Amino acid sequence: MSGSHDMPAVLDVLCPMCVMINGTGHITHVGATLRKLHPDFDWIGARFLEVFALKRPRAVTSIANLRDSVGIKLHLQLRDAPETELKGVAVTVGAAGALIVNLSFGISVVAGVQKYDLTHADFAPTDLATEMLYLVEAKSTAMEAWRKLNLRLQGAMIAAEEQAFTDTLTGLKNRRAIDHVLTRAIERGTQFALMQLDLDFFKLVNDTLGHAAGDHVLQTVARIMVDETRTEDTVARLGGDEFVIVLPDVQDVSALRRIGSRLIQRLEEPMPFDDQDCCISASIGTVFYEPGSGADMRSLLEDVDVALYASKHAGRGRQTFYNADLRRRLETREVDRQEAG
Repeated sequence: MSGSHDMPAVLDVLCPMCVMINGTGHITHVGATLRKLHPDFDWIGARFLEVFALKRPRAVTSIANLRDSVGIKLHLQLRDAPETELKGVAVTVGAAGALIVNLSFGISVVAGVQKYDLTHADFAPTDLATEMLYLVEAKSTAMEAWRKLNLRLQGAMIAAEEQAFTDTLTGLKNRRAIDHVLTRAIERGTQFALMQLDLDFFKLVNDTLGHAAGDHVLQTVARIMVDETRTEDTVARLGGDEFVIVLPDVQDVSALRRIGSRLIQRLEEPMPFDDQDCCISASIGTVFYEPGSGADMRSLLEDVDVALYASKHAGRGRQTFYNADLRRRLETREVDRQEAG
């Protein structure tokens, strides 16, 4: 290319955010990228200083002042909304006092690109903004990959934690989960109830019909216990044929009696397995946690175990609520047994 008539085409390649200004201060050419900042504006023929406000140097109030500031870093701002701030430098061209002002977003290039939906093609190939855009794009890609990886890791952690708190045979919570639930329930400081349920005659099922039948019984018991409790209750298998239920915000003894009665009644119904019936029953011990009582998780589990033992001792297939007399009678029996031995 040669000749002044080729200058705009050259500038569009080298400086797509430049402005050409004639000797009277009117705009004669605008780079394609700069036009995108104000696409509906009629740039050609407009006065440069009516389009841009010179913020620094403050002394620049006329085209003559601008000519005197050739080679100095300029701080400009579009006068119309969105009043984008830009950096620039002016150079003289020709003998008629014409100027070329090359503009850029400066360090705000990323925000400018996002705001005006610009791409690499809107900048000169040698513009450092292009390198920055590549870095931003690479960072964005890396951050997205990290976000997805983090989500997968979180999902894996949640799944692992859930598995650690779940009994694999029944799908109920396990002993580890109950320790966690009871600790939180005690820390909450509100009344709740704890039931412990032990299957009667379960060993007979295992011995006569096999462990597959025993597993079937445990899974059926788990479904029944979930059916007979609320969504806010926690049902867990401690191991073997022992189960517990944590019932938050329960204060009515009669309601607990009804729950226990329904559980015993349903569990006494024959459970078909391979053309045979598995017959069991259930003994239940129940204890209340009273805020301020000083009871901890260990003492609660001991108390509910005492109540369960009382149900077993009284003939099975029943529910017993814990009280201090139960523990005294149990201790007396233990002493008598040791003396008899």
